[in-house]
Amino acid sequence: MALPAIADVRRHYPDARMTVAARRAVAGLFHLAPGVDDVLVLEWRGKLLRRGPLQDDLARLREVKADIAILFPNAFSAAWITRRAGVPERWGYAADWRRPLLSRAVGRPTRSVHQAEYYQHLVRELGIATSPPEPVLVVPPEAADAARALLVARGWDASRPMVTIAPGAAYGTAKQWIPAHYARLVTLLVKTEGAQCVLVGSAADAETTRGIRDMVPESERRDVIDLAGDTTLATLAGVMTASRAFVSNDSGAMHVASAVGVPVAALFGPTREYETAPLPRSGRRVEVLIHPVWCRPCMLRECPIDHRCMKRLLPERVLACVTDLVANPEPRTPSPESRVPDPGSRIPSPGSRIPSPEP
Repeated sequence: MALPAIADVRRHYPDARMTVAARRAVAGLFHLAPGVDDVLVLEWRGKLLRRGPLQDDLARLREVKADIAILFPNAFSAAWITRRAGVPERWGYAADWRRPLLSRAVGRPTRSVHQAEYYQHLVRELGIATSPPEPVLVVPPEAADAARALLVARGWDASRPMVTIAPGAAYGTAKQWIPAHYARLVTLLVKTEGAQCVLVGSAADAETTRGIRDMVPESERRDVIDLAGDTTLATLAGVMTASRAFVSNDSGAMHVASAVGVPVAALFGPTREYETAPLPRSGRRVEVLIHPVWCRPCMLRECPIDHRCMKRLLPERVLACVTDLVANPEPRTPSPESRVPDPGSRIPSPGSRIPSPEP
């Protein structure tokens, strides 16, 4: 969701050298972002007692010899470490008691906005012009070739439509669509649509993907490829580009898929779709599916009642959305106004927010 703001900074400073400093879990992603010259992996997690990673990160930041640091995280530690590293200009939101550490402090938006707009508000207040929030990641040919080789080795038939599914969510089980629903969706996609389904995720998601595949009837299971834990970020992006559609909970993988240009069906339960819905690449659709119940969006990691926001989002409804995305990947209304959030607006329109007809 920071990609549009990063692209705005690149356009504003066309002759500068731009380095993205990020934690290891996401740093590899920025190698795929156009206009990023270098990626710096940060290991320190903000704990002062962890002196080793702190000193290592300080040394790496000093080697960059940056003139300006634009801080997208709100954390006190982000401002503190860039000041300790000697970066003369430190620009960011006046949050987390860090105003004295910043050379330019910006006030945060006064109302809820999409996270992409939150980052773009920051750079706009710094005098940097912003463009419509379209995230863009470019998969290098070698990553695309590696992805296709991996898929072929696992039984991929390129003549059939391929749907990639990311059933995990780092935030907690409340964000995860029911595994049995995923298994039902996969079964229907294979049986009625002739698709092959690829399950993806980190090594931490392997148990979930394995359980979903095991629930698929044996006659359809041979067309389910489980790649959880077997891809790098670049290879995962390559797998996505070979897909006709992508299905996911509210997750990082969902945003990667939309940024590489895959039509996305995003399943939202306890989280706020108006803040973190995926934003589409130009010419591609994203669809946000919710089941509106009185208790959502609760933002809880674990559901304290019956997980109704996800249980009542039925596989047949998601199947109808996915088959439509495969058949019609381009927006029906392709004007920019129909696919991007209005700056300052609480509810964006990245695609179609589809409420459930059920009570």
